[in-house]
Amino acid sequence: MTTALTFTGNGEHDNGSTFKVTIAHTNKVAYSGSAIALTTPSLGTFTYDEAGGTGIDRLDDMMPTAWEETTGTGLSTGLRTVSGVGGVTDLEWSVGMGLPEGMNVYGSFAPRPDGSKNAKKGTGGDTRTNEGHGWDIAVTHNGLVDGLNLFAGYSVIDQNPTLGDKDSEVYGATYAIGGATLGYQQSREDGVKAAGAYYENDAYGISYSINDDLTVSYGVHESKGSAPGYTIQAESIQISYSVGGASIVLAESSVDNQNYSNGTNREGRTVAVTLAF
Repeated sequence: MTTALTFTGNGEHDNGSTFKVTIAHTNKVAYSGSAIALTTPSLGTFTYDEAGGTGIDRLDDMMPTAWEETTGTGLSTGLRTVSGVGGVTDLEWSVGMGLPEGMNVYGSFAPRPDGSKNAKKGTGGDTRTNEGHGWDIAVTHNGLVDGLNLFAGYSVIDQNPTLGDKDSEVYGATYAIGGATLGYQQSREDGVKAAGAYYENDAYGISYSINDDLTVSYGVHESKGSAPGYTIQAESIQISYSVGGASIVLAESSVDNQNYSNGTNREGRTVAVTLAF
């Protein structure tokens, strides 16, 4: 059993700008992160975030599911996805002017994307001497063809000359027709902890809404690295059903070559019940 508690607050300034504050606690009341977002009438939204999910981290797995990402059902896979500076503490600008209909552009920056977070009045600091500043750019567009959503992202994190810059990229698409949604994406991360080291990922999935309350999905996420090892393959079949303020989810998941280790295979079943009051 897991628990989570999130506090949110919002308000409006005299000039029409609005703000939202989020403080999250995850399982066992562990401090997870916080975010402050300021939405302006014309320039878009500016967010300080230390919980992840901004920049290209928002694109790490965009595949359609009935519930959760293939690697997020509770079964540990060890699979490495792209996160850029958006996976740690960063400043993000969601562009709010001059864009074609259906397009969103996000730019993120971090002076030290080292993954450290402040908690309980602690003092932050640089914990990785190999990394300097970094930036992400992510683009989504759903206005070209009905049902089609295109997305792409790129990230660069400055590292010492021995390692070279850490570069990440991701691109893919989902297409909805009737009650079905199909998706495919590819990602790559270079310069990971060693010169020439990389990870390459492929993910695909399909979901189908049988009715307004019942959805099923199947997803696969594969990853291989440059170091001697084996390709991780994670799979998940999911069913979600909702009635009123209650929802129940069943996920059958498996992983081959967990943590890029040959023959380390696992299976797991997750049942989740959510009540909204």
